[in-house]
Amino acid sequence: MAPDITDTTSNNFTEIGNILNNTTLPLAERFRALFTLKNLGGSEAIDLISKGFHNPANGALLKHELAYCLGQMQDQLAIPILSEVLKDLNQEVMVRHEAGEALGAIGDQSALQILKEHLEDPVVEVAETCELALERLLWLESQKRCSETLSSNPFNSVDPAPPEPEASSKTTSELKSILVNESLPLFRRYRAMFELRNRGDADSVLALCDGLKCPKSALFRHEIAYVLGQMQHPDALPALTESLLKSSENDMVRHECAEAIGSVATPSAVDILKTHSEDEVEVVRESCAVALDMAEYEVSGELQYADTLAKVKAAC
Repeated sequence: MAPDITDTTSNNFTEIGNILNNTTLPLAERFRALFTLKNLGGSEAIDLISKGFHNPANGALLKHELAYCLGQMQDQLAIPILSEVLKDLNQEVMVRHEAGEALGAIGDQSALQILKEHLEDPVVEVAETCELALERLLWLESQKRCSETLSSNPFNSVDPAPPEPEASSKTTSELKSILVNESLPLFRRYRAMFELRNRGDADSVLALCDGLKCPKSALFRHEIAYVLGQMQHPDALPALTESLLKSSENDMVRHECAEAIGSVATPSAVDILKTHSEDEVEVVRESCAVALDMAEYEVSGELQYADTLAKVKAAC
């Protein structure tokens, strides 16, 4: 349920921003404030979100989510902010990656140049992200000339790639073959990934789980974990848990697996997250804390996760 913004004041925005940027508060509470600002949208929300990139006390997880939310808002006002984050080599890899992905999500052609400049980025995850974002922008531009019939996105997310074209003519097995073929371009494999996600059945979940075993690209495995979290299917738990337990796995992948496990929200998922709530890797540890809050929300019957506006109004 979207928040009622009809009587939202600047004071409300300021109070929500204060929660987001208060490093003494639990991370889960700050996440709820962030997603509240995302849902509210507009220049005031973008300004408050952007402040989090410059706070040295903020970890990679929160800054990564700041960039994600700016991309999902699809507001061109965020392009200069995200471009600076992408260019900043002092930012963590997963933060720079998310800034590049967010530029693709916004979908404005003005981001083409900055993405092209980072196609040869020294960090492979960033370079791959910019390649995907660039492909998305080129695909969007191509739609002005050639209409493509796409399957609908039941998750209302802005994805790094559209689902597979003419997907109805492909079996789950055929899509899986595309998904795990590491000789194909990432954008092609992502299209198969998002079509499998949109199908949502158990066979599609298991096909996606095989993607977590693809060794070549940590970015790819991270996105597999993300879509499995969107699907919230219990059959994904074994594969997600295996990747979370693997200490040799890229931290970006392990973090996304933790959040996906929280979205599944079964009792066994909660037990897994509690086991790793003291993980030695900060971003994994923090992801487990946020995921536990998400799991609690999923089973609570609460009307909305991003509830900070309602809490601020109730406190007035």
